[in-house]
Amino acid sequence: MSKVTFEQLLDAGVHFGHLKRKWNPAMAPYIFMEKNGIHIIDLQKTAIKLDEACQALKQIAKSGRKILFVATKKQAKDIVADKIKRVNMPFVTERWPGGMLTNFPTIRKAVKKMASIDKMATDGTFDNLSKREKLQVNRQRAKLEKNLGSISDLTRLPAALFVVDVTKEHIAVKEARRLSIPVFAMVDTNSNPNIIDFPIPANDDASKSISLIIEMIAASIEEGLQERKFEKDSEPARDKKSRKGDVEDIDEEEIDEIEETEEEVDEIETGAEARSDEASLDVPDEIEGAILDGDIEPVVDAAKKVKLAKKAAPAKKIAIKKVKKDDEA
Repeated sequence: MSKVTFEQLLDAGVHFGHLKRKWNPAMAPYIFMEKNGIHIIDLQKTAIKLDEACQALKQIAKSGRKILFVATKKQAKDIVADKIKRVNMPFVTERWPGGMLTNFPTIRKAVKKMASIDKMATDGTFDNLSKREKLQVNRQRAKLEKNLGSISDLTRLPAALFVVDVTKEHIAVKEARRLSIPVFAMVDTNSNPNIIDFPIPANDDASKSISLIIEMIAASIEEGLQERKFEKDSEPARDKKSRKGDVEDIDEEEIDEIEETEEEVDEIETGAEARSDEASLDVPDEIEGAILDGDIEPVVDAAKKVKLAKKAAPAKKIAIKKVKKDDEA
């Protein structure tokens, strides 16, 4: 973003303030000197404050939020309308409708009324009205368009408010302060900068001064919108790359798990073989031959003997204990 130069500010007459008798003492830090009864604004501070405001507005535009411009004075109407239309931001250049921010739902109803009239003209309902009714509706539509046409795209409260003349637009500033909406403004020597979040000390009466400041503001907003668009365009490619990386990570993890599982299986098989070797019995030759010949009786007899031997072992122990007790007695 190109910064404004001292020469540009000087050529545009940004440094000219109001008469000394009309000054606001709160503007003292921004006044360079007084000459011929007129205060001269310090352009060095103007350049610094303008840069701060441009950076802040750029970030707001980059986040996708709206900035409402207010300029109802004659010198600023056309300038603001022409330059702000390019960046697709809402603006008010006619009368400020009281309660536009603090009573925003009602203003939205008026905007919806304008949209419903447009719908009537397209769906054929307008043709069924009488000539007088058509004239009344057209007049209502023209009035709404004049006052609210530039904010038809404003579906929610703006993220910031930019004001050209703080003294003239004091109602808009009060509403924004009540709703904690940050206010950016051109403040002349007769204005109070303490009620503005981002004051830009400048001549708010000369059209050249207004045009230069608004041009710089519009350029910063446009740059923020371009950065937002660039980030949106680059997001799909970045998401695709990140998904590819996730797949590669999953594949490597699966490979590690498979290798660990194979090692565990090998250990289990080895342990099973060792246990089977330990648990193997010496089968007599005659029983082995009977099994091979298919003769089941020797196998059954051998099983019975094993079972009887298991039962006999506890009985033998009991008998030995009984004999020991008899001997002691």
